[in-house]
Amino acid sequence: MSEYMSVTSGSTNAAFFDLDRTLLSGSSAFTLAIQARKAGLIPTHEFVQDAGGALAFKLFGASDDTSDEVRKRILGAVTGQRQVDLQGLNAEILPRLIERVRPEAKRLLERHRRAGRDTFIVSAAPQEIVEPLAHSLGMTGGVGTRSKVDNGVYTGELDGPFCYGEGKVEAMRTLASWNAYDLAQSYAYSDSASDLPMLEAVGHPVAVNPDSKLERHARRNGWPIVIFSQRTKSVIRRTLSGAATVGIGLGGFALGTQVNRKNSIFRR
Repeated sequence: MSEYMSVTSGSTNAAFFDLDRTLLSGSSAFTLAIQARKAGLIPTHEFVQDAGGALAFKLFGASDDTSDEVRKRILGAVTGQRQVDLQGLNAEILPRLIERVRPEAKRLLERHRRAGRDTFIVSAAPQEIVEPLAHSLGMTGGVGTRSKVDNGVYTGELDGPFCYGEGKVEAMRTLASWNAYDLAQSYAYSDSASDLPMLEAVGHPVAVNPDSKLERHARRNGWPIVIFSQRTKSVIRRTLSGAATVGIGLGGFALGTQVNRKNSIFRR
């Protein structure tokens, strides 16, 4: 893991971003499944299952029975395939994912960079996708799930922790150890209660388009709640119905986000 852990930028803190429904509108799994199917890496019946699971994730948010299973099925589908073939999908996948990065997220990344913070994607998606996407967005790096490779071929086993739940915290702590980040002064962004460990690992957690469980937790703990542009019916419905209770004060938002003064991204 060391090749992406040491960045030697001199920054003392960082901002960590979940990928699906945080930086991106929807799920990266759907885009990956489409391109893997076109390349013959996923049989048709598995593609249908993956597409359905990814659509459910896009509309209703993360759960251990949807996002986790979709990702594991996609990774399992490449068992016996060459790593170079998955890496080769980036030519088609990356432009499509970049198109779906929320404009507010791009501006937020830029503000963190201007504040001198390193920025990372931390996602359960494959490392072969996460790392080049992060660099394409001008971020410091990306940490995803690594699948073990033997002689250039996937074995079907994980090469390290599954970058989900506590696995994300492990990656963040390793990054902090290698680069001398102070997690108490760092930021984390996610939409899902499954990322509560990630959010609680930093001093400045931010809920982005949160699912209902994360929204309740954020409100109880006084965390900023960020609403980025929405493109799915369920989130639009939730945003409209919850606008009064969530307390979206347009005058107190920048880039379409709520940022409490004490948690301003401009603080080092």
